[in-house]
Order: sequence, then structure tokens, then C-alpha cells
Amino acid sequence: MLKNVVLLALPGVAPFEFGVVCEVFGIDRSESGGPCFEFTIATADSGPVRTSLGYDMMITEGLDAAAHADLIAVPAHDTSNIDPRYFDVIRAAEARGAWVLSVCSGAFALAQAGILEGRRATTHWMHTDRLAAEFPGTTVDPDVLFVEDRRVVTSAGTAAGIDAALHIVRKELGAAATNVIARRMVVPPQRDGGQSQYIDSPVQECTSDSFALVAEWMLEHLDEDLTVDQLARKALMSSRTFARRFRAEMGTTPAAWLNRQRIMRAQLLLESTDYSLETVAQDTGFGTAAVMRHHFLKVLQTTPTAYRRTFGALLAG
Repeated sequence: MLKNVVLLALPGVAPFEFGVVCEVFGIDRSESGGPCFEFTIATADSGPVRTSLGYDMMITEGLDAAAHADLIAVPAHDTSNIDPRYFDVIRAAEARGAWVLSVCSGAFALAQAGILEGRRATTHWMHTDRLAAEFPGTTVDPDVLFVEDRRVVTSAGTAAGIDAALHIVRKELGAAATNVIARRMVVPPQRDGGQSQYIDSPVQECTSDSFALVAEWMLEHLDEDLTVDQLARKALMSSRTFARRFRAEMGTTPAAWLNRQRIMRAQLLLESTDYSLETVAQDTGFGTAAVMRHHFLKVLQTTPTAYRRTFGALLAG
């Protein structure tokens, strides 16, 4: 189980990406029913570490603190002249099966350490071409918020680090723990879509409450068979206009968004109730346990039964 988290503060560390990791893993949320991690910030030489904005942070722990970490996190940093001692820590973590997370340009430290060879990865869209050119053994996906490949998680730029970090929490501790953190951070537990929606053109702002109201209504009626035509009528739009605007504003299709919400609702029911699989499937709009199992395998790479066995036990404990 994920308990010990170590954040590596490399020279030139970006404060926002650094803060993302601190916010997800560094705050005790046990009073709210959330997790409390053993959280340490470490650097190669304890003392002042210069940030990308020109001020110093005082880091007191050295890299020995990372020796037994369950997760090593590497936020964005100056990618030139990286101290090879960081590579040793990253390689050791990957070799013992710990999680390794990079945020934004932190992927370059992972790549230089050699652990992205033969893996899929991503980074900020401004740097994906460079990552692919410098490390041809890595399959770089420029159109995703994050990638997990065998416990190595790389995220796109800035706020995508939140998505990647919450993904690890979800895999280790389940949806309920993730929702506690997300609620406190006032962010979605899981976003759909990819970073391509942020390239070249800005994200369109919703000019009315139509989509907020329709999304709320969809969540209240997940157990029903919802169609695009029905949702379009709720939004007072044509079906074609609704589907186009929904994808532009939500980053995915109405059907894919519904499917993700149904999976998340099913995760919570599997964790927190003893409902039968058929009841959970009906209450979440999948209809049958077989259909729900298909979607769990496709999206979560596990079955509802296995998910309950893991996270229902964690919740009970």
C-alpha cells in the first residue's frame, strides 16, 4: 500500500508543479476520511535549492530519505546538467517496484535515468517533440494528460500533474480516498480528454448554465438509458450542436463522459456497500454485471469483484 512518498527537489524546480505534489501527498486528510502519507522532500545536497522563479527553498533531507519510498515524485525542473545522484534514486525506485511520478518536464530526469526506455510517456506539449527526439526508445504520446506504464507515471504540463497524482492514489487507495483529496483541492476526481485541447486554441468558456445543469442532471440519472437526443433537449440544443459543444467544453463525448461517471459511481458503491454486482450495475446504468465487468476491464484493467476485494477491504480496515 502507498504510504511513504518522497518528492525530489532538483535545481530549477518549478514551484507550481512542486506544490501539486505537496498538495496531493503532503497534507494529512485523515480527519476528513482521507489518507495521511509519510511525506518527505529530499535533494542531493541538503540546503538551499534555487527554484525556476529565482528564489531558494531550504531542503533539509538528503537522498537517503528516498531509499524505501513507495513513490518517488519528480516535478518540473531545469533539465540541463542534472546531478547523476538523482538518476540513481530514480533507477533504484523503479527496480524495486515503487511508483515513479514525473510532472511536466520532470519526465526528462526519468528518461535520462533510463527508465522510460521501452515505455510510453508524455510531458508538456511544448516539450514532447524534444523528448521523442532525444530518447527514441520512448513512445511519447503528446495527446494525453498522463501516461501510466508499469508503475511509471508521466504527466503533461502543470495542472495535469494533479490528474496523474490522483490516478496513483486511486490505483492504490480507491475512489473514496481520491474523492476526499479532490474535494479538498476543489478539482475533479478525474478529468477526461487530453492536452491537445490546450494547444493552439483556448478552451471555450460556457456562455450559459446549460452544460452545468445538464451534467448535474446526468449524474442524478446515471441509472437510466440516456441518449444524446434526450440530453440535447435538456440543453435546448439540436443533437449535433450539443454533441459538438459538449466535446469542446468537456474534452470528450457525452457517451464517454457518462461511462466514466458510471465507473466512478460503481467504484464508490463497490467500496462502501455490500450491494450485489447486479444491483451495482443497475444503479449505475450499466444494466448487467457482465456489461459493468467489460467496462471495468477496459478502463481500470480489473474486474468489479477484484476491485471490491481490494478497496472494500481497505475501507473496512
